[in-house]
Amino acid sequence: MLSLPFVLSIIPFAVFLLLLLWRKMTLLKVSALTLVITAALTLFYWKIIPALLLVSFAKGFFVALDIFLIILGAIFFLEVLRDLKVIDNISYYLESFSKDYRIQVIILAWFFENFLEGTAGFGTASVIVAPLLIGLGLSPLKAIIISLLGNSTSVVFGAAGTPIRVGFAGLDYSTIPQLSAWINCIGFIVPIFMLLTLVADKQDKKKQFWEALPFAIWAGIAFVIPSALVVFLGQEFPSILGSVIGLLLVLLTTKLGIFSPKNIRTAHEIWEPKQTLSYFRAFFPYCLLIIALILGKIFLGSINFSIPLDINHKFNLFNPGFAFLIVGLPVALFWGSTRHKIALQAIKVAIKSSIEPFLVIASISIVVQLMINSGQNLSGLPSSIALIAKNFETAMLPFWAPFIGAFGSFITGSATISNIMFGNFLNFASQAINMDSAKVLALALVGGALGNMTALADMLAAEAVVGLKNHERHVLKGVIIPCLICLILTGIIGVLII
Repeated sequence: MLSLPFVLSIIPFAVFLLLLLWRKMTLLKVSALTLVITAALTLFYWKIIPALLLVSFAKGFFVALDIFLIILGAIFFLEVLRDLKVIDNISYYLESFSKDYRIQVIILAWFFENFLEGTAGFGTASVIVAPLLIGLGLSPLKAIIISLLGNSTSVVFGAAGTPIRVGFAGLDYSTIPQLSAWINCIGFIVPIFMLLTLVADKQDKKKQFWEALPFAIWAGIAFVIPSALVVFLGQEFPSILGSVIGLLLVLLTTKLGIFSPKNIRTAHEIWEPKQTLSYFRAFFPYCLLIIALILGKIFLGSINFSIPLDINHKFNLFNPGFAFLIVGLPVALFWGSTRHKIALQAIKVAIKSSIEPFLVIASISIVVQLMINSGQNLSGLPSSIALIAKNFETAMLPFWAPFIGAFGSFITGSATISNIMFGNFLNFASQAINMDSAKVLALALVGGALGNMTALADMLAAEAVVGLKNHERHVLKGVIIPCLICLILTGIIGVLII
């Protein structure tokens, strides 16, 4: 029989799911109400030491502030490049390397989308790429499905490493980037699912699939292996550099005719992007960004500070958001014909778009901090996070960890928030049964990235930009099988390595 303390421990999660999935409330309202309920339970049932209530709020706020700077900078940078037609020109150059629509789609939905995810994250990749796929002749539904499939593997190191940096804040994640990078190699099969979706309605679909299968496999390998090899630089770089290196490898082999389909298949083009910028002007801002990230990683450290009530926080001077701002501002001011207007409009959009994710992540982070600190109380009860973790102390934890991460991404639309919500109790559970907690967290992280292809928030955003409404069931049908196959394989890897 379930004990009352355990039932009350899971109430915040139950309320979160009920309000989000059944009542269909916004993520911001759901997060705020979940915070109010958790704070009330922690204060009146667990009888937390009052000072720790304030500590929990402060620590949650500082975690969210870190990610606010990243989102602010990333959206500012992206808006500047949109206004300057950099995104359109990059799309033009990528599509010009092959006339085969299967190669064009995989280059855009895999390499370009992975790069966008590595830099900006938070659903921007699929929103940008889905309209480009329609321009290649895909139906809106197929464009959404393929763009969501692409917004998965790179999420492990998305938004310059945010799912690790912020999602596991407060935990020892020093070895998680290396572990998750190699587990994440299972993502090489994602382009295969893209190809299957792409040719599914063709009369000669089997022939078209087998013709392009070597290219799809090669494209998958060309991204995941370089990503794993550059992870030693830090969690900020695998998705960014993996995309760049992988794309260069694939473009080289395509020009040489290696792994490319022998029969060139073309699709009817509805819209053809136009070249308005040279190679240099199109790709230079991203090259500058990579340099800024590398220099920041090498030369900038962190500051530890304390304020009354035993509130300690380590503030990283190296925040990817600063790199986005430092690169985006001069690009806007010196390249645009309406320089100040572009910069001002981009910063307005960035601030407006950053506030809601900041409030959501702050609320969820405070909830987690309250559940952790609830063990320091006047009631004599264990912390609520420890009570939940007790039920996950099983030898099958490595198998289920990816599914837990994926579920978090499905309901919240963010692998970062999934890690914030579930990372601590997975850490507690794995330590209690003497499992390597870093491996369990890495499995949950990879699962969260794979689950991102089913994220409801990303699905709705992609539908909005292509003018499609109320097709969530059809989109989910297109992504759920690939997601489950990848999760099962990841879970099997988890059982084998632990």
